[in-house]
Amino acid sequence: MPILLQFIIGFLLGALMGYVAWRVKALSVSGAWAATVVGGLIFGLGGLSWAMLLLTFFISSSALSHTFSRRKANLSEKFAKGSQRDWAQVFANGGLGALLVIVHVFFPEQLWPWLAYAGAMATVNADTWATELGVLSKKLPRLITTGQVVDRGTSGGVTLLGTLATLAGAALIALVTGLFTPPVALSLFVISLAGLAGSLLDSLLGATLQAIYECLHCATETERHPQHTCGRETLLAHGWWWLNNDLVNFFSSIFGAVVAVGLWALFFPI
Repeated sequence: MPILLQFIIGFLLGALMGYVAWRVKALSVSGAWAATVVGGLIFGLGGLSWAMLLLTFFISSSALSHTFSRRKANLSEKFAKGSQRDWAQVFANGGLGALLVIVHVFFPEQLWPWLAYAGAMATVNADTWATELGVLSKKLPRLITTGQVVDRGTSGGVTLLGTLATLAGAALIALVTGLFTPPVALSLFVISLAGLAGSLLDSLLGATLQAIYECLHCATETERHPQHTCGRETLLAHGWWWLNNDLVNFFSSIFGAVVAVGLWALFFPI
């Protein structure tokens, strides 16, 4: 297929994905436009293999968000944003993939952009699965840094259920990666581990450096700023003011990408 035609079809598919996600309330209007750009680049420049990873993440994470939205409704005050992803969340999860597919166009014979992309997608899928399923744990989470018991939805809090969900989300991306990157067993091992590592870094940053705010009126910590769900102003409690959840997700995806390339290089030259 000519590259121009593939590119046009890719953007049409990206627009369709954004529109469907907006209709089912998985994305906001800005998120739908961002998904059109990210999806268009990945579909149009990467082809089937790249598209399959993006669709696996998008479909599985959206399905989980929709399925358990009611059970997580009482935790909305903890999170920076609601269940509808906006443009910043879309770029945080898929922006690195869009950059890597452009690198792939200029270096089509190189394997590392694809491996980095798989590691990044495994990370964001693992983190999404951990967030969506971890809050359903009957046991309260513990802070990843100290083991202290914290409220559900607290940044950096982990549970056994959430950790298993993390590994399952990463393994799903790894399995799809293996369909295009033999040997399958090595792809499954490398990409699963990369996704797990990236998601654990996400939790570590959430517990230490991510900006966490406090609503004095509700006496609760939250990612929301400048206003809490109650409408009152939130003040920085700890962390770096500029490091929000979107940036934490993006940096974690970079780490997952690096781990994937590094682990693969231990077995095969890249």
